[in-house]
Formats: sequence, structure tokens, C-alpha cells
Amino acid sequence: MSTSGTEWPALPYAEWVDTLDTLHLVLQIVGKVRVALSPREPEWAHITLYVTARGLTTGPVRSNIGIVDVEADLLHHEVVVRTADGEVENVPLRARPVAEFWTDFNAALRKLGIDVELSPEAQEVPDPIPFPDDTTHASYDPDAASRFWRALTVMEPVFAQYRADYQGKASRVQFFWGSADLATTRFSGEPCTPPVGAGLLDRVAYDYEQINVGWWPGNASYPKAAFYAYAYPKPDGIDTADLGVADAGWNADLGEFILDYDVVRDSPSPEATLRAFFDAAYEACATRSHWDPRLTQTP
Repeated sequence: MSTSGTEWPALPYAEWVDTLDTLHLVLQIVGKVRVALSPREPEWAHITLYVTARGLTTGPVRSNIGIVDVEADLLHHEVVVRTADGEVENVPLRARPVAEFWTDFNAALRKLGIDVELSPEAQEVPDPIPFPDDTTHASYDPDAASRFWRALTVMEPVFAQYRADYQGKASRVQFFWGSADLATTRFSGEPCTPPVGAGLLDRVAYDYEQINVGWWPGNASYPKAAFYAYAYPKPDGIDTADLGVADAGWNADLGEFILDYDVVRDSPSPEATLRAFFDAAYEACATRSHWDPRLTQTP
């Protein structure tokens, strides 16, 4: 339940995993529009999607025909492509192969005159199949997709307030379509060295000291929805820290603090419980990393 009167929906991973896997790939295709049309930004900020009152959007991006945006509408179950000239193309979301959606989506872009070449490769998923060849993922439960989006809408304000209360550099509250997680990152302002042997993804992501908080809907490694928090570089002793938040703790396998979504959802005030987790994780990480305490002081 929620003190705000807004329902936090149930998201039992096992009951909608097939839809999640398909929707994840659809959102990757939408996200690749941002990659192709946006100027590069630090820490991959130019590739992410954002929560809206209907689903997830690229926000405005500049194309050869001017400003366009693409929104995965999870209320009416369609992907909507809009131009600044008022032209609109809709691609239905329904139970069908990803390959078919890929074909129809690219056709919609061409019909509007948008000149863009999207990468056909799925990312950050096990056994990736190129989108044009993916006839394996074809599930879509509209109710489950809508509950996923509604979960994002009730947690996003908590992320946003946590971000707003920080005095240093912080990322937007953004949906990373590669890993299907909603997140925001606080930075100390100090550069650091990416992990040894890091690929391009981590080299760009971990170039400055940071503390991340986020949420994902579940995956094969952790098959339930959960909130997470961690710092990079990893502070000494962080894995033994007691956050003082019921059912929150360090997960050695994942290398981060975890608080299950259902614990938050079932608490008397999900918003307060989630904020307490974010604040406690930040304090534990920032103290051990010797961050400037003025970064969280109200001016």
C-alpha cells in the first residue's frame, strides 16, 4: 500500500518473465533511436529513456526532419513516433515476434522520413539474437506490461526527490534499456579509474566516483523485482555495513545492497521505506569513501 494513495502494483517475476523478456527487447529497439540520433554525453546519459504518464520515452531527439520523439505507450500498448510537424506513426504492442516489431518500427520511421540506421544487436542479455532474426521472443501480456509501467510511475518521484536533494552532480532519473533498470547516480566530482579489463560500457560508466541507486524488475540471476545501491569504487568494509533498514542488506553475489520490491510495496509507506534505503545506502558508501559531507547539506 502507500501513504500517497497510489497503488504499488504486484510484479511476480515468474508470472510475467516471458512478457518482460520481449518488452525488454522492444525497449532496446526504441532506445537505439536515442543512440543513433543523440550527441554523446558522459556516463551514457545520451542513450537512456524516461518515465512518462503513459510509458517510457526517448524525449526529444534531433533527426534529419527536425525534432522527433518515440514513446513506448504501455497504457494503450503501442509505440508512438511523433515529429515536430505533427506527423504520427503508431506501431502496436502485442504478442508477436520481436523480428516483426523490428520490421514495422523501421517502416514507421521511414514513412515519416526519418533517416536513421538502428543497430540490430540486442545488448546485455544472455544469448542475444539480432532483432531482425528474433522469432523466439513473442510474448506480450498487456496487463503485466501496464503494471510494470505503473510501478515505475510510483517509484520515480522518490528517485527524483532523492536526486533533487543532492548538491553535487547527479544524473537524471533514467531507464537504462540495456539492463532494464531505473536509476540515478550521484557523483563526488573526483575522477577514478574504471575496472581493470573493463569494456567500453564500463570504461565510460565508471570514470568518476559515484554512488548509484536503482531498481530492476528481475532477471535470471535475481528472479524478483528489487531496489539496489552501490558505490564505485567499492568502499572498504561496505559489505559488512548495517543500513538499519529492515530486510535490506549486502548481497555478496551481486556486489551491492538489495531491498526487494515486495518489501517496499508491503510496507506502511513504500515511499518512506524506499527513501530510507536510498539515504542509508548513500551514507554508508559516502562515509567510507570520504565524500564531502556538504554534498548533502541543504543550502
